Amino acid sequence: MNDPTAHHADLPVRASDADREHTVALLQRGFTDGRLTQAELEERAAVAYVARTTAELSELTADLPCDEQQQQPRRCMVLDRRLLCILLCVHPPAGLVYWLLTLRRSRPQPPTVSGPESAFGSERVGQIAANT
Repeated sequence: MNDPTAHHADLPVRASDADREHTVALLQRGFTDGRLTQAELEERAAVAYVARTTAELSELTADLPCDEQQQQPRRCMVLDRRLLCILLCVHPPAGLVYWLLTLRRSRPQPPTVSGPESAFGSERVGQIAANT
């Protein structure tokens, strides 16, 4: 009769800091995709940081696409501005390194070049070998 799980089933789930950061990352993704304006992003991010429940956070991204890839943004692309500011104040070289590493990870890496065939193409190498 006194089932504690039945009593707590009706209560909303409290949001964690990670939930808030995840929602803000989704909002930033919506902004970079052109789905949100700068003002909408700022307004929704402010609401996300003060949200108390996961239901409140879900409402902020309800009108954005929810395919699996967008719900889980790559962590290497998210720059933690608070950490960057702290590092720049406490130890500027460490802040600079953190910022550069974040930029490097967010860009796709160019293909590596190995050997003369990659640089000139296999046909060009064949022509050069035939001429010598």
